[in-house]
Amino acid sequence: MSTIASVDTDMASIAARVDRLPPSRGLVGLVARIAAGGWLEFFELALPGYISLGLINAGLYTKTATGPLFGLLDPKAYATFIAAFPAGMWIGTLVLGRLSDKYGRRTVFTIPMIGYSIMMLLIAVSSSPLLIDILRVLAGIGVGIQLINNDAFISEITPRRLRGKYLATALVIILTSYPITALLGYALVPNHPFGIAGWRWVVVIGGIMGFVVLLVRRGLPESPRWLAAHGRNEEAMTVLAEIEQKIRNEIGRDLPAPDAVVVEQTVKGSWVEMFQRKYGRRTLMMSIFQFTQTISVFGFTSWVPVFLADKGLSIVHSLQYTFEIAILTPFGGLLAMLLAERMERKWQLVSTGVIIAIVGLIFAAMNAPAWIVIIGGMLTLANYWMIGIFHTYNAEIFPTRIRAQAVSFTFSWSRISAIFVGYAVSSLLAAYGAGAVFAMIAGAMAVLVVAVATMGPRTNGQRLEELAS
Repeated sequence: MSTIASVDTDMASIAARVDRLPPSRGLVGLVARIAAGGWLEFFELALPGYISLGLINAGLYTKTATGPLFGLLDPKAYATFIAAFPAGMWIGTLVLGRLSDKYGRRTVFTIPMIGYSIMMLLIAVSSSPLLIDILRVLAGIGVGIQLINNDAFISEITPRRLRGKYLATALVIILTSYPITALLGYALVPNHPFGIAGWRWVVVIGGIMGFVVLLVRRGLPESPRWLAAHGRNEEAMTVLAEIEQKIRNEIGRDLPAPDAVVVEQTVKGSWVEMFQRKYGRRTLMMSIFQFTQTISVFGFTSWVPVFLADKGLSIVHSLQYTFEIAILTPFGGLLAMLLAERMERKWQLVSTGVIIAIVGLIFAAMNAPAWIVIIGGMLTLANYWMIGIFHTYNAEIFPTRIRAQAVSFTFSWSRISAIFVGYAVSSLLAAYGAGAVFAMIAGAMAVLVVAVATMGPRTNGQRLEELAS
């Protein structure tokens, strides 16, 4: 048997054995440990919105960007503070995403996480907006790979019939970062514990959490599918056997026999493959999706306290209502988990795009606090239902050999969007008010809906190898 044929056979065996795995606490535990890095990434993505009023009231940043190119080079603009982190994530996503396919899902976690924590602690003691912006770029490079790696990793170690549910479960865990960050902002930002500005304490907590994540991930196994795809068949079989044995011990019986599977041909993945044949269409669709979804998610979440302050609410009330809205964030992920395998994921993305467009326009017209919280909560649910589904969808439509690279490339468009959306929101809010901001979001959702509806493949219930063939 040739070497390639042997690897193909092992890949088929591993795929079949993974797909027979039953629901178990062991798999949930693996998913939770992988998701820990994503929790930190979302903590950081949520951070600007929940400390925004502290930064602006302290005079470090201004709500409106000034200067050429819509204030793109204004280091004191709050929009620049927002943009710095996704700018770093864009670099980290493109560079480290390729390293994940080359060196392994587990390997690329450690050093970037240490770098992130160090940058966050330096931000907490800095008072120069320009220095803070630079450190946020560096922190973004460190954490930019986390969610990309998570999606590839989890999709490769979970059975096909439960893949969407496990990835959505990971998102539920990850999305708890939003209400926690909002609570920290609400409790600390209006105050000065021990004479230190509250926003600095929130940043310090983020830096410390990076080291906590490293401890949680100690001993995490490598992806068996990745090992087999790189010719490390003996290691792949050993890792998978250990996972299987833990599940046998948990459920108290033997596992069912594996089914026959479609073999994903083992060839060396290349950067250009994602632009060829059917993968090119998928890459274009997901790139459009990622660019537009961020306009909604980032454009809303990072600016909620500012929107509310513009309506005349105090810093305390703005942060209180923002926290009440943020509480619903994990429930959006929970909704995705419940529906992941019950409704075709492609059409869930289309549905959430329509809901976000409509509800966002309604939110812009609200002034009564109760309705602000209710409609803002509905918008939050829709945003994070969409996020909970697309992380499964993006990872499953590409083959193992290029999965992390393809997810990284398409996801990088969300980073580019996140860099500029703050400046767009700042300009529209100053010139025309919140209605114009949510009209922009509705327009972005219209583009998203058309792209996914016309170019997105159906994926529910299909093996990764079938989707890749």
